[in-house]
Amino acid sequence: MRINVSSYIPGTSPVHACDARVKLVLLAAYSATLFLVHTWIGLGLCALLFAAVAMASTVPARRLFGLMLPVYVIVAFTVVFNAFSFDVAQAAAAGGPSGLGDVSAGFLGAWSPIALFGTFGFVPAGFARGCFFAVRIILLVVGSLVVTYTTTSTELTNALSSFLRPLRRLGVPVDDIAMVFSLALRFIPVTAEELARVHDAQQARGASFDVGGLWQRLRAWQTVLIPLFVGLFRRADSLAVAMDARCYGAPDVERTSLAPRAFSLASGVVLAAGLAVCAVLSILL
Repeated sequence: MRINVSSYIPGTSPVHACDARVKLVLLAAYSATLFLVHTWIGLGLCALLFAAVAMASTVPARRLFGLMLPVYVIVAFTVVFNAFSFDVAQAAAAGGPSGLGDVSAGFLGAWSPIALFGTFGFVPAGFARGCFFAVRIILLVVGSLVVTYTTTSTELTNALSSFLRPLRRLGVPVDDIAMVFSLALRFIPVTAEELARVHDAQQARGASFDVGGLWQRLRAWQTVLIPLFVGLFRRADSLAVAMDARCYGAPDVERTSLAPRAFSLASGVVLAAGLAVCAVLSILL
């Protein structure tokens, strides 16, 4: 139950020093590029681009790839469901030399489907498409992890507030939205720690979470979830009292930042170069 949910990894790398607004924009551009490239060469260049940024960030590979078990399950299903078909004749007609789903199948595109049991069989072009989508999903997730591991929650919320600042003229409560996101990010590790603490306490009192059938295990978790929600409501009430005591939400008061960060020339150069690379990959590949 001891889960490491702390996302930010302190460091002095160039990726850590980069402006959070630049990282978020480049992450969005990189994610769009992953869905726009349709060749293995383009996907390989995207992987090389991620590897270069990951090495520059000095984030351990174990932290990037070690906690992605749900993602691995999803990509495994993606590969299996695309590699096998219940109608290999139809799959062969839909595949063509470029593979299925407008994605290059490489040299596997010329291979014919292999019937295993009746019309059920293995489709090499579909397998290539599944592998392509699997790599795309993994790069999308680990690219997001690089940003979260090198950016504090405060920097992320400040960047969000900066993006939403033009909406103030329309009466949108930008500062309140940023505060909600900041509290949500802050409460994720707090909730995980509280869950582990209550679980250990109930287990020390003799609660069995892995004995019996499904219904018995669910009933055992009641002793954890009820105190957890009670503690969360108490913490939320204390937080509301603390914010009210500090006059949060007072009218006609403009919020300021403790350490405002101006958009530097270096950040602009990095943003332009990153967008240019993503545009080239999206258009040419």
